[in-house]
Amino acid sequence: MENKNSFTLIDEQNGNLALKILPFQDRSFFDHIQRLNYFSVLLILEGDGIIKADYSEFNLRKDLLLCFAPYQPFLIQASSRLQGIALHFHSDFFCILKHHKEISCNGVLFNNAYSSPIVYLLEEERIEFIKLIESMKKEMVATQIAQYEAIISYLKLFLINASRIKVSQNPVQQTSVNELAEPMLVQKLKDSIELNFRAKRSLSDYANLLNINSRSLGTLSKKYFNKTITDLISERIIIEAKRELYLTSKSVKEIAYELGFSDEFYFSRFFKNTVDISPSNYRETVGFARAE
Repeated sequence: MENKNSFTLIDEQNGNLALKILPFQDRSFFDHIQRLNYFSVLLILEGDGIIKADYSEFNLRKDLLLCFAPYQPFLIQASSRLQGIALHFHSDFFCILKHHKEISCNGVLFNNAYSSPIVYLLEEERIEFIKLIESMKKEMVATQIAQYEAIISYLKLFLINASRIKVSQNPVQQTSVNELAEPMLVQKLKDSIELNFRAKRSLSDYANLLNINSRSLGTLSKKYFNKTITDLISERIIIEAKRELYLTSKSVKEIAYELGFSDEFYFSRFFKNTVDISPSNYRETVGFARAE
């Protein structure tokens, strides 16, 4: 049901949603799996409970930003009143991949297998984000000259500020001095997956690369990423597949081969089982802007 307090901007070229600002005060908004074909940022103003995203669970509280990429599954199980503001924007309106050098939020706020979707906010930071949202809302109803450009400027500021805050919240900074060896191993694990995810797909592969037993590596992965090694590898493959589908004109068969799948149909099944949509439908609904 449409929220009468929401603000929606429609893409004049294709009639699809470009940007939407949606206040919510009801636990039912996100209490079932969400797989949206646009980017979503949720500013949580009130509530507690559990956030489920991809393969992990996180604690919910007020003063959070939750950042989700297109078709990234998530839901919120709130145990009390849930209040906040949802900011949705489509890639055709603003593509974070094409504007990565300007705002650097890809891999920070979105599309990072090793990071949670959460940005923790101080009270003054939350107030600034609300001001930016209010500025976007004013532009959405004003319909003045250069309306889109003004809205995108505020959206860029929103994402830049969120990225800066997220970068300052290094999850291993809370590690005690006695555990300094572990963060080094965590970084080696990330580097190994980045180098080998196309060819190596098992826990034992990475245990051998890092010269550590499989059980210890599995425990380390759960401790620092709240995910299994298999989860990390699968998510990294999907992130790369999404990037290729959106930014290039390569066929699904080409992308499958480059990601280490000898069978295009097996890749398509893997993608659909994970994302809940076929690669071709993902390309069509998320948008397609060639970078070549």
